[in-house]
Amino acid sequence: MTAGQITTNRRLPLFPIWILLLVIGLGIGTVSGIHVLLNGLGVTNLSDQSPWGLWIVVDLSSIALGAGAFTLSAAVYLFGLKRFEAIARAAVFVGLLGYSSAMIALAMDIGRPDRFYHPLIYWNVHSVLWEITMCVVLYSTVLVLELVPIIIESTPLKKNRFLHAFGHNLHRVMPLVAVAGMGLSLLHQSSLGATYGILTARPVWYSPSAPVLFILSAVAGGPALTLFLTLLTGLVLRKEMVPRDVVNGVAKLIGFACLAYLYLKLWSWASQNYYSRLPERELGIQLLNLNTPYGFTFWWGEVLLGAIVPAIIMLWPRLRNNRAVLMLGTMLVIAGLVIYRWNMTLSGFTVPLNWSPGVREIAVINTYSPALVEWGVAIGIVSYGWLAYTLGVRFLRLYPEARPLQQTAAETSLPKAEHPQPPASHPQPAGTD
Repeated sequence: MTAGQITTNRRLPLFPIWILLLVIGLGIGTVSGIHVLLNGLGVTNLSDQSPWGLWIVVDLSSIALGAGAFTLSAAVYLFGLKRFEAIARAAVFVGLLGYSSAMIALAMDIGRPDRFYHPLIYWNVHSVLWEITMCVVLYSTVLVLELVPIIIESTPLKKNRFLHAFGHNLHRVMPLVAVAGMGLSLLHQSSLGATYGILTARPVWYSPSAPVLFILSAVAGGPALTLFLTLLTGLVLRKEMVPRDVVNGVAKLIGFACLAYLYLKLWSWASQNYYSRLPERELGIQLLNLNTPYGFTFWWGEVLLGAIVPAIIMLWPRLRNNRAVLMLGTMLVIAGLVIYRWNMTLSGFTVPLNWSPGVREIAVINTYSPALVEWGVAIGIVSYGWLAYTLGVRFLRLYPEARPLQQTAAETSLPKAEHPQPPASHPQPAGTD
C-alpha cells in the first residue's frame, strides 16, 4: 500500500462523520419542532412583549443570504456577464435552500402552521407581510424553475427525451425567469425592511432607509455566502470550483455592496440621531446603549467587522487574492448581516410601548433570550441547509467548470515557451516538430 493510499484511507471517514453530525443536528431540530407543535409557543421564551425572536432572525437571515441567486442570475441573464455562469448554478441552489430554511422557521414561529395557506386564499392587500408572503412563494417557484434544468442535466433524467427537451426549452426562457425573479426578490427584500421602518409607534425602528438597507445588505450577504461555500468546497475537494476571475468579480461586487450599505447605514444613523431630534427615538437609543449590547454590536458587528473590514478585503487585490483572507472576509459579511437582522428584530421590542419619555425617566427594559427548544429548532434548520448543500455538491452539477488544483497549478506555472505557437503567416509544415 502506497503512502497516497494510506492518506486516502485516513480521509475516507470524514465524509460519513460530517453527514452523521448533520443528521444528528437535523434530529435535534425535528424533536424540538415536534415539541413546539404539540405544546405551543408557550414552551419558548417568546411573549407579548417580545413576540419575535431567534426564529425570525433565522428567517430574515436565510432570505437575505439566499439573495445571491437573484444577484448572480441577473448578472448572467440580464447584464450578459456569461462568465458568472460558473457560479450562478450554485447561487440558485443556495438561494432555494435559504428560502426553504426561512419557510421552516416561519412554520415554527406562526403558532398555527396548519393555516400556512391562508395568505394565498384570504388576500390582505394592505398588509406588508402579505406582500412578502406572496413574493416569497412566487420567488421560490422561480428558483425551482431555475433548478429543474440542473437536476435533469445532472441525473439519469437526461436520458428521457421529453425531460431533456423540457430542460433545454426551460433554459432558453431563463432570461425572462431571471427578470421576474429579480423583481420579486427586490420587492420582498425591501418590504422586509419596510415591515420595521413604517412602524411609527416604535421610534427605534421607524426609518425610511430600512427598506434600502435590507436590499443592500442582502446584495452583499447573498453572494458572500455563495462565494464562501464555493471556496470551502474547493478547499475540501482540492479543486478550483470556479475560475479565478469569477471569484475576483464576485468579491468586487460584495465589496462595492458593502460600501453602499455602509454609506447608507451611517447616513441613516446620523440623520435620525442628530437631525430628526425625535424625543422618543433619541431617548430610546440611549436606553438601548445603556441597558443592552445594541450599541456595541452596532458599531463593532454591523459597521466595523460587517462592512468596513470586508470592503477592504474585497477591494484590495493583495488581500483578495489570498484565499484564506478572502474566506475570512465572506464570513465577516455573513456575520455582519446576521447581527444586523438580530439587532433590527430585537431592538424595537426592548423599549415598551407604554413608556413615555415625558412621564417616566426610567423605563422597564424588555429582555429576551432564546429558550433551549428555540436553539434546537435553529440547529435543525442550519443542519438541513448544510446537509442539502453537501448532497447537492455531491450529486448535482452545480459547478460545471470545476477542475483539480493540480491541473490548474500546472497550467499556471507552465512557461509560455513550452506552448510554442507557429506564426500565423508562416504555418508549420505537417509532420515536422
